[in-house]
Amino acid sequence: MPEHVSPLSLDGETDRPLWPALTKGWRRKCPNCGSGPLLHGYLKVNSACTVCREEFHHHRADDGPAYLTILLVGHLMAPLLHRVFVIWRPEPLTLFSIFAVGCVGLSLYLLPRLKGAIVGFQWARRMHGFGDSD
Repeated sequence: MPEHVSPLSLDGETDRPLWPALTKGWRRKCPNCGSGPLLHGYLKVNSACTVCREEFHHHRADDGPAYLTILLVGHLMAPLLHRVFVIWRPEPLTLFSIFAVGCVGLSLYLLPRLKGAIVGFQWARRMHGFGDSD
């Protein structure tokens, strides 16, 4: 495809770039304009962007952010737990306390960011009604 031609989706609409939308969603900003807040509260998605009026009410993040959070936290913390136990052999209660706080803290950090990234992904791919607003 020549560089001067904008990429089109199968139905003729201009394509939305995926990585900028994921990045804006990770920052919990509107995937369209990048400046309006995507979330209000901790995990509640706004019904529309306050800046560009892009509608979000039809998103379908559902259990995806929780699943990805568990997947990432488990894959990061389990090998770390094993290495700490093998190298330093701390008391079990100390080990549990440190890793319980670490898992909860990492989960609380990742959950809203992954929800924003999933909504950004859906917006970029025109899933679940995001293509109807253009």
